[in-house]
Amino acid sequence: MRSTSNPVFRNLPRQEGSGYANFGSGVTGAGQMGQQFGNPYGPQYQQPQPYQQPTATRAMTIDDVVTKTAITLGVLALSAIVSYGLTNANTSLAPLFVIGGGLVGLVLVLIATFANKMDNPVLVLSYAVFEGLFVGALSFMFTNIEFGGVGGSAMIAQAVLGTFGVFAGMLVVYKTGAIRVTPRFTRMVVGAMIGVLVLVIGNLIASFFISGGLGLRDGGPLAIVFSLVVIAIAAFSFLLDFDAADQLIRAQAPEKAAWGVALGLTVTLVWLYVEILRLLSYFNND
Repeated sequence: MRSTSNPVFRNLPRQEGSGYANFGSGVTGAGQMGQQFGNPYGPQYQQPQPYQQPTATRAMTIDDVVTKTAITLGVLALSAIVSYGLTNANTSLAPLFVIGGGLVGLVLVLIATFANKMDNPVLVLSYAVFEGLFVGALSFMFTNIEFGGVGGSAMIAQAVLGTFGVFAGMLVVYKTGAIRVTPRFTRMVVGAMIGVLVLVIGNLIASFFISGGLGLRDGGPLAIVFSLVVIAIAAFSFLLDFDAADQLIRAQAPEKAAWGVALGLTVTLVWLYVEILRLLSYFNND
């Protein structure tokens, strides 16, 4: 059975059965789902026959995914705007928002993932608030001249458009089946993500001893190539995330599972946005 590169999706409920509306076609959709691992929804969700919906709940649909994702991104955007404004008024807040917001956001994602609380809207929206603080302050640091960046709001707008452009493009790729999500494809994407993580950590450690570290984040030619590779990996990971969401819809997962899908997609969107913004800052720096 396929898995996803996004850890948030891994503990969401899975069960076989025909779904409602879905992200893609039957070519890239899920087949047999098998046993659920880490199921927070009760033993009836582990039966081999199609899930029997309790009277108080209904199956998740694509509309639920779209709505919950839009709400999550809306909260994140509002938080980012507030963070950017506060940081612009008081630049000393930038490190606090970047470090504090980033760490709290990471902790909330880990709680959601490993405590089987991906369907908790309070947890998901809390992540959006703190991740918004991180994104807003980091955007200011990348683009404001006082922090060594250039481009200002225009560069942020370019990064936002680029992020959603990639998202829309990969959704079209998934729906048309141009790239099929197979076990081999999944292993390649996950392996690439692990490789990138190792390189980033290695570059960070090297920066303590060598100016610029391994050159992966110093704005030079190697840094530009590395950012392009990371953006490509983030883009391909959307295909795995779409497929995971498609499997949940086909499995008739409870409607509240859409919050977990929203969380997973938001995590990938933020990762892609930050990397595109970083790449643009390389091109805009003298």
